[in-house]
Amino acid sequence: MTSVLQPSAGRDEFADLRLTEWTSCGGCAAKWGAALLSDLVRDMPVGSDPALLVGLAPFDDAAIYQVTPDVALVSTTDFFPPLVDHPSDFGAIAAANACSDVFAMGGRVVLAVNVAAFPEHFPRNAIMAIFEAAAATVIEAGGTIAGGHTIRNPEPIFGLAVQGVVHPDRIFRKEGAQVGDALVLSKPLGTAITLAGGTPAQKAAATAGMRRLNRAASEALQAVGSAVHAVTDVTGFGLYGHSWEMAERADARFEYHYNALPLYDGAADALARGVRTGGDPRNREHVERHVIIDAALDHDLVAIGYDPQTSGGLLAAVDAASVLELAAAGFVQVGIVVAGSSAVVVR
Repeated sequence: MTSVLQPSAGRDEFADLRLTEWTSCGGCAAKWGAALLSDLVRDMPVGSDPALLVGLAPFDDAAIYQVTPDVALVSTTDFFPPLVDHPSDFGAIAAANACSDVFAMGGRVVLAVNVAAFPEHFPRNAIMAIFEAAAATVIEAGGTIAGGHTIRNPEPIFGLAVQGVVHPDRIFRKEGAQVGDALVLSKPLGTAITLAGGTPAQKAAATAGMRRLNRAASEALQAVGSAVHAVTDVTGFGLYGHSWEMAERADARFEYHYNALPLYDGAADALARGVRTGGDPRNREHVERHVIIDAALDHDLVAIGYDPQTSGGLLAAVDAASVLELAAAGFVQVGIVVAGSSAVVVR
């Protein structure tokens, strides 16, 4: 295989490159299953430094370390194999996904470093396109890339370690949802299922959605202040898996209205045809026993909640009075928090 792709005049130099052919799985679908990850995290040592405000007990979307009375450091990392074919899309999506954890904690992105692994014969200009797209995305997120580390690997892998800052009194957490809260979501669902079973135009729309940062969504939540009770971003464990984490900590039920769930164009059609991704069974194994689905619903379509998302939206439990203001920022109300033993309910 040649190490450099030679573009012809007026043609995308990466038109013949298929990043997804270099790997067995991609995006957040490559994550370990939640059951395995939970067991691993449970056995890890827990830090005792009182300045560690958020760590592994309980875990959240990022670690938080207090530096001064008014400043805390938000630290996270995320990386995965390609889920799209174009290098620029891959770099931008990986960067947006990594920055999302900072935004899910209510933080501001300030610094990132690349985490990269490529085969030695991987096209050099494709690597540079990945790096350049990621750098542009981090700048859009409000930060800058200041280096990184690259190793040899049989499959390409890319992502970022991201640092942000947040006021210690204004951290968003997965815990804190209250009965009566509205559940709002900032992006459609169905990234993996659309990439697996959509048309080229539908895949392009999902790719554009994954490239979009959660910065504006996070800033909209920050603007409503104490009306926000709990936040996470919806990624590899799917809507139901991440909802269960929040519902369990709230000792309440997250009740979704299926018809209110925003879907990427093509997701519902793919589900109806029986298309599923590799992350679906792993997510079911972990959370299906906590999910209650109305018998009248089409069980093919409600499988959307098990679909692993890459660079998905922010899911927030908020005071119902703030829904209209958040709707102006692109949030959609998808459900409510109700009393009852912890569960995820779909009606």
